[in-house]
Amino acid sequence: MVDRLILKQGIEQRLTDSVETALSLAQGQVIIDNLDLKTQTLFSEKATCDTCGIFYPQFTPAGFSFNSPQGACPHCDGLGHLTEFDPAKIVPNHHLSLRQGAVLPWAGKDSVRHMEFLDALVTHYNEDIYTPFKDLSTDFQRIILFGSGAHKIPFYVEQAGKKIVYEKPFEGVIEQLSRRFRDTKSPSVRQDLGKYMGHKVCSKCNGSRLNPGASAVRVADKTIQQIAAMSVKQGADFVNTLHLTGREKAVSESILAELSQRLSFLEDVGLAYLTLDRSAATLSGGESQRIRLATQIGSKLSGVLYVLDEPSIGLHQRDNARLLNTLMHLKGLGNTVLVVEHDEETMLAADYIIDVGPKAGVNGGEVVFSGPPEDLVKASCLTGLYLSGKQKIPVPETRRTNTKHFLTVVKASENNLKDIDASFPIGCLTCVTGVSGSGKSTLVLSTLYQALASRINRSEKPVGKHAALAGMEYIDRVIHIDQSPIGKTPRSNPGTYTGVLTHIRELFAKTPEAKVRGYKSGRFSFNIKGGRCESCKGDGTVKIEMHFLPDVYVTCDVCKGRQFNRETLEIKYKGKNIAQILDMTINQALEFFDNISAIRHILSTLVETGLGYIKLGQAATTLSGGEAQRIKIARELSKKSTGKTIYILDEPTTGLHTDDIKRLLAVLDRLVDAGNTVVVIEHHLDVIKCADYVIDLGPDGGDQGGRIIAQGTPEQVACTPLSHTGFYLNRVLATN
Repeated sequence: MVDRLILKQGIEQRLTDSVETALSLAQGQVIIDNLDLKTQTLFSEKATCDTCGIFYPQFTPAGFSFNSPQGACPHCDGLGHLTEFDPAKIVPNHHLSLRQGAVLPWAGKDSVRHMEFLDALVTHYNEDIYTPFKDLSTDFQRIILFGSGAHKIPFYVEQAGKKIVYEKPFEGVIEQLSRRFRDTKSPSVRQDLGKYMGHKVCSKCNGSRLNPGASAVRVADKTIQQIAAMSVKQGADFVNTLHLTGREKAVSESILAELSQRLSFLEDVGLAYLTLDRSAATLSGGESQRIRLATQIGSKLSGVLYVLDEPSIGLHQRDNARLLNTLMHLKGLGNTVLVVEHDEETMLAADYIIDVGPKAGVNGGEVVFSGPPEDLVKASCLTGLYLSGKQKIPVPETRRTNTKHFLTVVKASENNLKDIDASFPIGCLTCVTGVSGSGKSTLVLSTLYQALASRINRSEKPVGKHAALAGMEYIDRVIHIDQSPIGKTPRSNPGTYTGVLTHIRELFAKTPEAKVRGYKSGRFSFNIKGGRCESCKGDGTVKIEMHFLPDVYVTCDVCKGRQFNRETLEIKYKGKNIAQILDMTINQALEFFDNISAIRHILSTLVETGLGYIKLGQAATTLSGGEAQRIKIARELSKKSTGKTIYILDEPTTGLHTDDIKRLLAVLDRLVDAGNTVVVIEHHLDVIKCADYVIDLGPDGGDQGGRIIAQGTPEQVACTPLSHTGFYLNRVLATN
């Protein structure tokens, strides 16, 4: 009891002091006891339920953000997942037996003790060490992973010719790895164990990343997690149809207007299928660029120069018009928009075009045309010739559609795929098409490629959900040729990646001067001590750390960027030292080594892919994604083919001029003509029209995608009414 009062005038200050005292003594709660009415009323400073004790803090915008301590789930720190040992990574290939290494942490263990342990374990449960893991009983699979609990198993060891039996519970692979991870202090051991770990959805927040307080607030009977799980289009519909009244309407009016506007910007750039809570790490480069574009439109700035590098990347022809409208909107606000682009529709919509050429690399670097698009069509430069139709990529006279064999993914259901059966004809060039977000990458990369890599290369990466993979007998090798760099250091270059430099080093080692000095081929490698410049360790450049600024690379003042020491450079072949050879373009090197068949074979494949202009020793860090991809293709072409290889490419036309695409198609045709299978994810109509077979997904993106809308030859797909790809493909085929 803090105070007893009779209500009357003049007691306001005493009443205030008494209530404050009570609140401070009772952690923000006070009971007012009305003696006349014999009632008690509980008051609280906090949003607390007196019955169950649930407490909600004062809500602020930060309380609904998983990036803030106020809103983040305390169990997973706002990540939405916990890192735990993943059974799928511990047993990545269920087709292997225990003896063959199905349990990856046990693979390669051939000690007597380990074999005794396995023998005792399988004997006790009446299983077989040579049975594929998928055919073992479900209970035994669970015991291997999670242990036998309190149940003891008789194990044995052979010592001095005697069999000593002892009984103890089996802790299971996951508990064994968890114990090692907890107990070790070695970073290398933790890193090694980390490859068996994966993300598990947080059991407290169910992946929402928010605390219970944020999850309890609802708008129109929806939590913030439910709204964030909507696609951009669904979110826009929700905001635009939300009817609030009274005080709620007054508070939310400006917020809803801003939300509606921002969501419409995302729709305008063709991203209506993306969910609002989509992780940034899962977005493609084109999607990220378009999100930034939508942000800039929302800022409504004027007098700004916007520079965009191929904004049409990953964009279906259907969405191209939306992107162009967005760029026009930016221009209409009083901004200048500068676009690096190969797309014909974008070029023709421009006000002014600067065409650089005439060709690439050392053969480029000049402005060959500048002016309006209508004048470029009349020009004689390469871009103008393709725009006018004087040069074009022709439709093949025949298509390879007489195959009887297919590689089929059965009931693919990863992400938005709707239990589809996708059949890829063997020995053909197949294009997988569809609007952005329709499930192309999920089908081809996450499911088909990972399933093949798991079985052929024993890859440990997760495979997209599917029931079966039929037609494996027609494939013995799978290659994913992407646009990632061929190396991460200046020492990586086309010569080292394709292997041609190995032959050149051996050639230098056979020169009379090298034999007299006792130089081996390793002497001419900038990766090995002896022949390289030790001042820059063979890089040709020296890194200067600028601490708070980006590192600066300067030419080595000892070797002057030549990467080798003086003694090595004294050895010459046909008057050229190794540094001068590396400074040649591929075209020059092909002419120089024309009489050396092993070198000529590799260099000629690089020329065929349109890379004759790059230098043999050009640093990998200076190559574009398209150049890196074509170097990888050239390396594959130079190898002896088995004819049973499947090559998988994801939008190989990114960054390519129409003339380069023509060369790329010729190279892909060479791979197919050798009996191989090529599967390409592509939006470019010139590639699609040249394919033997097309699988079109859709009809739209996100939840509205994941179905096969059309499949067959380009002509068959072009006649499919529901196919967006077919609509545009029909127009292209009609003009050819």
